[in-house]
Amino acid sequence: MRAILETRSFERAIVTVIVVNAITIGCETSAFLVEHAGGLLQAIDRIAVTIFAGELAARLYVYRGSFFRDPWNWADLTIVLVALVPAGGSASVLRTLRVLRALRLISTVPSMRRVVSGLLAAVPGMASIIGLLLLVMYVSAVMATEMFGPVAPAYFADLPTSLFTLFQIMTGESWPDIVQQVMSARPWAWIFFVGYILVSSFVVLNLFIAVVVNAMDDENTSEEEQRTDDRLIAIMDEIARLHAKLDSLQAAAPATRNGVPAVARRGGASGG
Repeated sequence: MRAILETRSFERAIVTVIVVNAITIGCETSAFLVEHAGGLLQAIDRIAVTIFAGELAARLYVYRGSFFRDPWNWADLTIVLVALVPAGGSASVLRTLRVLRALRLISTVPSMRRVVSGLLAAVPGMASIIGLLLLVMYVSAVMATEMFGPVAPAYFADLPTSLFTLFQIMTGESWPDIVQQVMSARPWAWIFFVGYILVSSFVVLNLFIAVVVNAMDDENTSEEEQRTDDRLIAIMDEIARLHAKLDSLQAAAPATRNGVPAVARRGGASGG
């Protein structure tokens, strides 16, 4: 059964079931489709849940204790258990959570799994960059409140308002309107905003991208090293099996002396 669970064909079959089930769950949001094909959609949903539960049971049976050492298996287990909760009237939230089954694509498709693992590995580095970004925003908000609060109170009346405005500017949301209103009273304000945008958008946010790309590259390297180690282990196991087979053949072979089998020696002696 392990050989079946680890084949590409089985993986593709599970991916197909996940995609079909995600589509049917989306179709159930349409009143027209529910009215004309509700029975079919529910049947497909039940079949998909049965397949998911069967696949999970098979993996539990094959991998046993090692199953629970993989965080992705815990995610699959949670999603399937949610799917098995009866969709009664009091469980409307759980019925809505059925769409989480589509997230099983992440744990099933290796490329998606690598992307998510890379993002999680990048969290420590991203925390430092977030701290830097918050520091830049805080300093800029204090300066903007002092300089532009009297002329643009709608955007810079106090520190929280200034922080929100600077966040909008960083994301590019309506920043020309904000800057034009401030520049109508403070023509030199463009120096402040250009400097802030360069630091927050082009420097800090690009640092985010660099950290994520580096983490994903490390994840790919780690996975490649793991595959290499697995191949080496498989080769060593095969060599050990060949050695054991060779030893058994040597033990079963007739005793020889000077490279001549014992039977041949006896035959030669009698002939003489």
